[in-house]
This record gives sequence, C-alpha cells and structure tokens, in this order.
Amino acid sequence: MHTIAAVGLAVFLAVTGLMHLLAPAYFRMLVPAWLRRERLLVAVSGAAEVVVGALVLVPCSRPAGGWIAAVLITCYQVSHVDALLRARPDRPRLLERPVGAVARLAVNVLYIAWAVAVARTAA
Repeated sequence: MHTIAAVGLAVFLAVTGLMHLLAPAYFRMLVPAWLRRERLLVAVSGAAEVVVGALVLVPCSRPAGGWIAAVLITCYQVSHVDALLRARPDRPRLLERPVGAVARLAVNVLYIAWAVAVARTAA
C-alpha cells in the first residue's frame, strides 16, 4: 500500500507539474496578483513539481522527496488563503466563492498529509 501511495503522489506531482508548463494560463490565474511574476512562478513551480515527483518515485530518495513535496504544497497555501480572502458569494466561478476557496484549502491540506504520509512510511 505504501508503494501505491508513493507512486500515486509521484505521478500526481509530475502530471500537475507538466500541466503547469503545458497549460500555464489556468495556473497563472491562481497566483495572487500581489506576488506578480505569474509566468515565472508557474514555470518554476511546475518544474519543481516534476523534479519532486521524480524524487518521490525513486525509492532511495522517497523520504526526502515526500518531505520536499509537503513543503512545496504548503507553499501553495498562500494562493489558497488569498483566494479565500478575496472570495465573494456572487462570483460566477465556484472557486472564487467562499465555499470553493474553503474547498481548495481543504484539498490542499489533504495533499500535504499525503506527502507527509509518503515521507514517513518511506523512511
């Protein structure tokens, strides 16, 4: 089961990272305006996710990869908290409404827990 969770996380990270590079417009929308440099942030975070996914995939680097994944995903909480602060019930997109912003935060916490679980069980 531990291997399945680790491989699943590795594939998730790699695919998400590739999507940052192949379809960056969606991910640029998630970057808070005050951070600026959306193109750079999306490209760097996408490349980082691919690299971290590879670390998680390889058994000998899996513990470190899991912890690095947890830190990387935690960094994304800034975007989700910003979305929550800007959320309004009358917005047309679900992710721009309070319920959608809370869901983003909650799902991201689950991703962090997944990465921590992989790191802890791989050690």
